[in-house]
Amino acid sequence: MILDLVNKNALVGGSTQGLGWATAVELALLGANVTLIARNEERLQTKVLQLPNSGNQVHNYIVADFSDYTQVESAVGKYLQSFPTFHILINNTGGPAGGTLLDASVESLQKAFSSHVICNQLLTQLLVPGMKTAGYGRIVNIISTSVKSPLEGLGVSNTIRAAVANWSKTLANELGPFGITINNVLPGSINTGRLDSIIRNKAQASGRTEDEIRDQMAKEIPARRIGKPEEFGAVAAFLCTPAASYINGINLPVDGGRLGCL
Repeated sequence: MILDLVNKNALVGGSTQGLGWATAVELALLGANVTLIARNEERLQTKVLQLPNSGNQVHNYIVADFSDYTQVESAVGKYLQSFPTFHILINNTGGPAGGTLLDASVESLQKAFSSHVICNQLLTQLLVPGMKTAGYGRIVNIISTSVKSPLEGLGVSNTIRAAVANWSKTLANELGPFGITINNVLPGSINTGRLDSIIRNKAQASGRTEDEIRDQMAKEIPARRIGKPEEFGAVAAFLCTPAASYINGINLPVDGGRLGCL
């Protein structure tokens, strides 16, 4: 099984923390040259130095805020003037705020659509020409199990994540002939800052403690525990390898078996 990503270049969104960072680390462990992209330059400078480089890889970063798609397009477009080929794109950015869909504002839906669908679209359009030339491309979208079963209290997120999933499936059909795959990885309860925020909000709304909420979450998972970021990152990184060349257009849950549907 070929898992080697030596001489492959990866761009990883939202990669100074959480699932983006975990994925970036796993890609680097497989030999890829990793470029982090996020909005906080100070954190990027720190994190890029922490990436594994046992193969003497060259890691770098791009500063861009996914709340402004024009900034993302400009920053990555400029970077590509001197760095023409990325073989791997990890689309990832922070999830929308919680709340019911009925109470969601038009602005919150527009903001989420821009940060997720529009930014994914622009990054894909920028990077696919290089992937076609190289004859190798892997696009992985980090979204949510909500594309299979909507999650209570995450109305905007449920809506936008589903849009990303269908956007991805459509592109998988278009890009398959060029040796480019595009897949979605769906995290369940993974021990990240995002999960901490969800637990905190649930505790405040219910009057229960955060520990009680976390314990209840774990009991609902067949594995009986919250997942580790590196477990998720390993799955996302695998989909970027030559071994995963015939996997295309799927939604892959990484949730310890929590989902009640296939």
